[in-house]
Formats: sequence, structure tokens, C-alpha cells
Amino acid sequence: MTQQKGASLNRIALASIAVAVIVLALKMVAWRMTGSLALFSDAMESIVNVVTAITTLVALRVAMTPPDSDHPYGHQKAEYFAAVLQGSLILLTAFAIFGAVYRGLMDPKPIAHAWSGLGVNIAAGVLNALWSFVLIREGRKRRSPALMAEGRHLYADVLSSIGVAAGLALATLTGLPWLDPLLAAGVGVHILWSGMTLIRDSVGGLMDESLPPRLLKRIETAIAESGTGAIEAHDLRSRVAGAMHFIEFHLVVPASMTVGESHRICDRIEDAIRDEVGKALITIHVEPPEKAKQSGVQVV
Repeated sequence: MTQQKGASLNRIALASIAVAVIVLALKMVAWRMTGSLALFSDAMESIVNVVTAITTLVALRVAMTPPDSDHPYGHQKAEYFAAVLQGSLILLTAFAIFGAVYRGLMDPKPIAHAWSGLGVNIAAGVLNALWSFVLIREGRKRRSPALMAEGRHLYADVLSSIGVAAGLALATLTGLPWLDPLLAAGVGVHILWSGMTLIRDSVGGLMDESLPPRLLKRIETAIAESGTGAIEAHDLRSRVAGAMHFIEFHLVVPASMTVGESHRICDRIEDAIRDEVGKALITIHVEPPEKAKQSGVQVV
């Protein structure tokens, strides 16, 4: 099953590279046809898309590497490193766009073949939109931060492309050349924000941020409903790395309970938690009644 999942993720990542290259080629053609700074900014973001698609492929392959003696908990965090790299590249792209905007405002130039260039750029945007939906859907399904990050970035690219197309059409109709670099500046701000957001979310994963409160509540409910025979569960801690969830807590059981009985309760709880979160490494520390804190999850 793991090999099949790895092969599937590799196919998705390779397809992302192919889509990114095609979209980049279309946007470069649109920019060369028109000389538009707005279309230039759109093409610059597509260069980042190619690089991020490649880093995603590498990260997914590393993340699927089985645990070893040096990495007993696996290699899932490689996806977060890839997402941080992607965010950094997005920031660099935004600053490159701002530089081009400054030069364009100092020396505005008319746009050539605007409608033809817009047609090519819109075709690239439609392809990006379709693929972004595929990546977000697959990222959620497979709990992959790298696929989710790439899908969201592509979706942000689609939104900026829509703004560029609408603004460039307006600039062409009004004959105001300064609108073109102004549009490019807007795209740059949008790209800057998306890059900062991506880095912030990825750093949370690298810093072992806890699972979201809503998911923790579902885990607590699963413990309460499946832990019949125990007394309470407390000191619940969690983190996530890629598709793997790490969950640990203390489970208080009656003093008369045998090791075998407590083990069966732990098995039931682990199955219930995995039904809620999917792939998970669960550590349960069994304790006697005097360790009860009268807090946490009551399971009696």
C-alpha cells in the first residue's frame, strides 16, 4: 500500500512539473507578444511554479523514505522544508517584480498586441486553475503539506492572473500605459503575502505545532467512547509531520486490571483515534488510580 501511495504521489508531482512548464511557456509567449509588465509579473510567478514543482517532487520522495536508525520517526518533515523553500522563492519573485514596476513607472511604454497576449495568458490561467483544484483535492486526501502548499500557491496564481487580465484589458481600452506597472505592483503585493503565509504555516509544522483544537476534540471524544474500563486520560500531547500524526497521553486504569486487559483497551483507543486522524504514531502510558488528576478525558 505504501509503495502504491508513493508511486501515486510521484506521478502527481511529475505531472505538476509538466503543467508548470507548459503554463510558463504560455505566459512567456504572452509577455513577449505584449511587453506588458503585468504579464511579465505573471510569468515570473510561473518560473517559481516550475521550481516549486521540482522541490515538491524531491520532498515527497524523501518523505516517503521509511524510518531508519538515524530517523526513527520517519522523514515526513521534508515536506515542510520544501514548503519553506517555496515560500522563500515566492518572496524573491515579489521583490523582482517590484524592481520591474519601478522601472516601468519611470519609463511607461504602450502595450502591443494586448488582446492576443491576453488570450494566451487566459489559456495558461485555465490550465493552472484546473491543476490547482487537483492538487488541493489530492493534498487533503493524502494529508500532504507539500501538495497542499503547491495547490494553494497555484490557486493564488490563478487569482492574480484574473486580476492581471481584467486590469490589462482596462489599460488597453483606456489607453493609460501607467496602469500596466500598477497592475504588476498589485500582483507583487499578492505574491508577497502568499509567500509570507506559506512560510508561516510551514514553520508551524517544523516547530511541532499541536493539532488544531477541533481535531483534538475529536481525539478526546474517541478516547472517551472507546476507553471503556479505564478511568481517565490526561496530558494529551500532539504534533504532525506531513501525513503522520504523533499523539501521546497517560491512561489511568483500575489497580486490579491485568496487563492484558489494559493492552486491549489501548488497542481499542488507538484504532478509534486512527479512524479520526488517519496515519498516526500513538504512545499511551498506562498508570494506576493514584496517578489520576481528575482532569482531561473521563472514560468511565
